[in-house]
Order: sequence, then C-alpha cells, then structure tokens
Amino acid sequence: MRGLPLVRSLRATVSRSRLYSTIAPSNTGSSPSRTTPAERELSLEEQQAKDALFRKRKTEWKRRQSGETFLDHLIVNIRAGIGGDGCVAFHREKFKPHGPPSGGNGGRGGDVYILPDPHLTTLSSVSRRVRGNAGGQGQGTWQHGRAGAPLVLRVPLGTVVRELPRGDPRRAQDEWEAEEEALEGLDRDERRARWRTRRWVHYPEYEDDNTARSAFRQAEWDLWRNERGMRAARRARDAAPLVLDLDAVPDGARGSDADVNAPLGLPREKQFGTLIATGGTAGFGNPHFQSTSNPSPKFATRGYDGERVTLELELKLLADVGLVGAPNAGKSTLLRALTGGRARSAVAGYAFTTLNPVVGVVRVAEDGSFVGGEDGAVYDETIVEKERERQLMETGALADAPTRNYHHPGDAHEHVEMFRFTIADNPGLVEDASDNVGLGHSFLRSMERSLALVYVVDLSGPAPWDELRMLQDELEKYKAGMSKQARMVIANKADLLAAEGGPDEVQLAREKLARLEEFVRAEMDCDGRVLDVVPTSGKFSQNLRTIVHKLRTYVKEARSAPRTPLLPDVQQF
Repeated sequence: MRGLPLVRSLRATVSRSRLYSTIAPSNTGSSPSRTTPAERELSLEEQQAKDALFRKRKTEWKRRQSGETFLDHLIVNIRAGIGGDGCVAFHREKFKPHGPPSGGNGGRGGDVYILPDPHLTTLSSVSRRVRGNAGGQGQGTWQHGRAGAPLVLRVPLGTVVRELPRGDPRRAQDEWEAEEEALEGLDRDERRARWRTRRWVHYPEYEDDNTARSAFRQAEWDLWRNERGMRAARRARDAAPLVLDLDAVPDGARGSDADVNAPLGLPREKQFGTLIATGGTAGFGNPHFQSTSNPSPKFATRGYDGERVTLELELKLLADVGLVGAPNAGKSTLLRALTGGRARSAVAGYAFTTLNPVVGVVRVAEDGSFVGGEDGAVYDETIVEKERERQLMETGALADAPTRNYHHPGDAHEHVEMFRFTIADNPGLVEDASDNVGLGHSFLRSMERSLALVYVVDLSGPAPWDELRMLQDELEKYKAGMSKQARMVIANKADLLAAEGGPDEVQLAREKLARLEEFVRAEMDCDGRVLDVVPTSGKFSQNLRTIVHKLRTYVKEARSAPRTPLLPDVQQF
C-alpha cells in the first residue's frame, strides 16, 4: 500500500509526458504543411454546413423550452418480430420407445403496422426504436409456436410517412445487410459454418452426421433457393420506398363506428392500419423434412429476422385556418379571443412567446355567434392574468365565481352549435427565416394542410405593409405557391391607434388602414382574388364576429371543393 501513491504519481507523469509529446512542436526541421486553395475552400464549405447544423439544432432546442414536448419530425428505426425456431423432437410414449418425428414449427414473427390516431397531437409519444413481437419456439409433441402479436405504431393524424431509401446516411441496415456485415472478413469455410449455425437446429451430437447426409444437403439447397427469393423481394421493396399520407382515420379504426345494436356474439374486425414491416418467417420442425429416404430427420430450421425499415415521420397538423404573422403581432391573444380563452397559448409582450403551434376550436352557433364572442371580454398577458387569479384566490373572491361551464342566460351556449372549425397559432415568422434566423421556418409544415391562411399584422406598427410583404416572401421561400392559400389580412391591435379619441388621431388611423387596404389590392395577388382586410383588437374582443363569419365562409368553400393530395402519387386514406 505504501508504493501505491508512487505508482499513481509515475502514471500521472507518464500521462503528462505523452500529452506534451502530442502537442509539442516537432523539431525535425521539416517545413509546416501548407493548405491549398481547394482545401481552404472545402474547409469553408464544411464550416458553413457545420454552422447551418448548429443553427438548426439551436432552433429545435429553443422550441423545446419551457417544458414544451411538441415534436413534428422524427426518424424511427423499426424491426419486425423474428420468427420462432423449429423443434427437433421424437414422439415418446409407453410401448413406443422410437416414435415418429414430432417437432413443431416455430411461430411467425409479429408484423408492425402504423395507424393514425386523432387523439395524438405530437410525435413525442412515438419511440425512436420499435421492435416487433417475436414468434414462439416450436416444441415437442407437434406443438407449434405461437405467432407474434402484431404491433400497432400510433401516430398523430396528419403524419406523412416516408421510408428512407438506400444511400441515405440516416437509414439503418436492413436484415440482409446486417447479416452480410456479420459475415464480413471470413473465408468461405467460415462463412458456410456461420451460415449453418444461423439457419439450422440439430439434434444433440448429430450435427456432423447430419451435414454428411444427402437429405440434409438437399434441404440446404432448397433453403438457399428460398433465401434467394426473399432477397429478391427485399430488393423489389427497396426500389419503391413506402410513402403514406395519414390524413384520415381508416374505416373501422374508430370505436364509435361499430353498431351499438349489434349482438355481442358477432366477431368484430380490428383495424391495424397500414403494414410497414413484415414479421420474420418461422422455422420448420423436423417432421417437415420427413420422407421415404429420410424417415427420421434430426434437423430443423431457425426463424428469420423480420424486416427492418427506417421511417421519416413528418407531422403536418390538420388545422382549417393557420395564422401567419411576425413575432408579437398578437396571434396568441387573437386565438384566445376566438376560442373563448380555451386555447392555452402563452401571451407576453416579447417576441417568440409561442414556440410551437397551438390549435384551438371555434364553435359557431346558428345565429352567427360563437363561444368566446362576448362583448367586453379582455384577454391580457399570461403573467397578468395569473397574478389577477392569484389575488382573487387569496381574497376568496373565486368562491362564488361562476365556472367556465356555468350557464349564463343569453350567452352563446343557449344556441345550438351548427358549425366548428380549427385554427392554429404558429410561432412568429421573421425576415430570413429560411436561413434559420429566429425559429426558422420548419414549423410552417404544420400549415401546409390549412384550408386557409390568415395574415396577422400589427396595425399600430410603423409600416404594417412592409411586414405583410415579408410574410408573403417567407411563405414563398418555404414552398412555392403557399402564399396563394391566404384569404384574409387581420389588422390587429387597432385599439392602440387613436386611443385618445381625438379627431386628428382617428383620421390618421383611417388613412393608415386605407393605405394597408390599397397595398393589399395592388401587391397581394392571390390568383386574382383580393384579400379581405379586417381591423380588430384581440385583447378587447373587438370586431371578432366579422372575422368568424368570413373564416366560416372560407372553410365551407374549401371543404366542399375536391381535395388535392398533399403529395402526388401517394397512398392516402
């Protein structure tokens, strides 16, 4: 024990000397290496790619702050269940010491399906590694293994599924590539021995005797020919990667679709969704190889691995209306006002309060009123409302306060709901967002499916028309033709103009609104359609009924029109 500190000090000295030798300059007299202009240009490109990746990761990190769990893009590695091995056994019972072969076949590996779920809103609940259920092993007395149960991968409604093709660096190896890698570097005899170990099950102490028999060699040849067909089927699948657009729930997947008056004894069909990975083939027991020339086979086959696929999941929310605006334009306040405060979006006086899309539901009655359209409702900043609620809680004023579901005579709850649509609040869009400035524009994928887009600008700003031009340009940079989906321009924060109520201020506010309308008519071309310009105040719930009436008209027209697929030549539900 006394020599232990000395040994540690010697090790530390050697480590420091090695470290110094690696960083000390060489005194060999050779000239320092010089980089060519091509190498310097390549390093510059690599640095730019590294900076772009850093900005993208920083953007994703920002969007996950404050406990946010929203995830709209994910790479998933999927393996279907492995097939069960066959069994080598012989029947034994009283007065029959040498019975016939009785080994059961293995169970087939479980398949993996994908199914859209309307109750999910994010991909954060989807595992990055999905493993199917393995098939059961065959047993004696002709007992076959149980087939692996199918695994259903549930994703949010509106998810686009793409199978990564060969050559994509994000793609994992398939089942045959993984086997080839395990056999790499071995000579012919070693590869054959390893292949036999992975394919065959032998009766104890009979492996050498089996390999010398002609019946085994014939079975081995048949197995190899079957494998060639399996490899060809895999190559055919890789030639046409799977692409799905899960924008609707398949028939029978909803529990409410079943007939409630049907007898209980009738079988009910269970909807699994779309098959994305097939389970592995099961192995055969030794009775499978029994013949007149081989009445007592002492070998069986093992099960095969299930299919391995790598999927790219991209969530595109199915909101009817999408709000597009710059940071701090009042989109979150407007969403809360349109939904009667039910949309819990954060509201504050700084930019990028909303980090991820928030979807709310607008419920419209027969007379045009909607829940949340009460005059005089004020929607302030989140911190202000929390402080007000805390004070009411401390003073006991909330004891007799009506709840949200309390029936108020004369409010919109008395009317029967006749129409509803969804509206999505998205993070703020800034100039050069296509270069990942701010939060970038990757979140715009959630608005690609929107039936109508609505620009939200700050009317109290110095130049709302410049803000509108920037929003249109960024939409076109993200996807050409996306700005054609716009139907309305909401001039929010109109209450900040002419707050004093003087005639000069009112005249300036009218001139500013007229200039904005003229800019929209002159420069905001949407296939010959003129965008509606509606001034409003989301904070004080002003002019909301006009907005809801127009949005209802847009959504009705879009729903009645034939649906165009988001992706051409893609299987849709």
